[in-house]
Amino acid sequence: MMASPDGAQLLQLYNKAVPTSFFEEICQQQGYQFRKGVYTVSVVVWLMISQRLRRNRTLAAAVQGLLQGHADPLLSRCKRVEQGTISAQAAGYCQARQKLPTLVASQVADRLVEQLRNQMQEGWPGVQRPVMLIDGTTLQLRHEEELVQAFPPGHNQHGDNHWPVLRLVVFHDVYSGLCLRPSWGPMYGAKAVSEQALAEEALERLPSDAVVLADCNFGIFSFAWVVQQSGRGMILRLTAPRAQKILGGALQAGTDCQVVWEASRWDRLGHPELPQGAAVTGRLIVCENPSRPQELLYLFTTLDLPCAEVIAMYKLRWNVETDVRSLKRTVDLHQIHSHSVDLVEKEILLAVSAYNLVRAVMCLAARRANVTPRQLSFSFVQTAVEAALPALSSASSTAEYNRQLERLLDYAAQGKLPQRSHRRSYPRQVWGRGEVFPRRQK
Repeated sequence: MMASPDGAQLLQLYNKAVPTSFFEEICQQQGYQFRKGVYTVSVVVWLMISQRLRRNRTLAAAVQGLLQGHADPLLSRCKRVEQGTISAQAAGYCQARQKLPTLVASQVADRLVEQLRNQMQEGWPGVQRPVMLIDGTTLQLRHEEELVQAFPPGHNQHGDNHWPVLRLVVFHDVYSGLCLRPSWGPMYGAKAVSEQALAEEALERLPSDAVVLADCNFGIFSFAWVVQQSGRGMILRLTAPRAQKILGGALQAGTDCQVVWEASRWDRLGHPELPQGAAVTGRLIVCENPSRPQELLYLFTTLDLPCAEVIAMYKLRWNVETDVRSLKRTVDLHQIHSHSVDLVEKEILLAVSAYNLVRAVMCLAARRANVTPRQLSFSFVQTAVEAALPALSSASSTAEYNRQLERLLDYAAQGKLPQRSHRRSYPRQVWGRGEVFPRRQK
């Protein structure tokens, strides 16, 4: 077990990962003038992250937090700060958000998750390697001309839909839940991209020794080939027809044999870049689904582990479903209200950074409670972080910060999820769309 960092280390968690010198360096590299005054790059990034951690996510609320001292450690010693004459209007912050380079937000997201992974990562005991879950989802955008062109709405037999739709693919750490920088693109239109193509792009950001864990949507030859070429391990669920073709015989529970997965004619038609003789070597495992005894699972893996351990690892794939739900609903990323493509991309990147900061608190609180991070409720810990942010941001000394941090971790450690010994007494239901106000009568 890795030693838990003390309060002083967490005090530097954000500032150490993305210090002012980091912003100055990347701005200089990209030829972007580092802004002076109240809304420096570091302040704007932090305000956009903290917006995602609060229930009131308006620009006005972010500016009010700034006026109340929630970002004092990041403020430069400019004239308005020294004289206490920072405007309460949100116009300055709004303009600063628009001028923030997207590349800066991207590098912040990468650097932050890298720093957090170094402190929070614990690999699967059998492989001592990071295991990464992958899944795709969609985000709904505002109906703006620029967004409609970049991310066209879908259509059905009644015509075109109204809202632009963005397709998103993310990798999550199976232990900590940390989310790597996602990949995205249009779901519909002439430039539509598939989840598998986005997954191949996102694969480049994984640790070189990572194991990829995915369901049958990614259990296709082209993705398995790219994972193998990258030198990473994999556990992919296959469909029954695909598994039968790879095995070349009947599928029976208990099967665990070495196979050579060769590209089919259809694989080559869809991916002409595949070389002649392209093949992936691994094992095909057929077993009963632990949650549905009447159903068989078909798993393809390149790991040299006992069959039971491979199945136990695959059972953890469901965690990515709740991770994506937390990313979309709890951090409020399911519908982005920005008006431009540039701002949409920055919102996604910094929302992921906010999500990862909550995950970091969950890891620290879990160690304190002697449980795994997955045993804590994300929404409970996010609420605790939201309540503690003002005190943490305005702490007058390291000792005061550490005291507030200790309180936060104590509260967060109480958010344990229930251990169900049997199925829930009520069925899962689709979330409602909320109340609709009646139309005004003329």
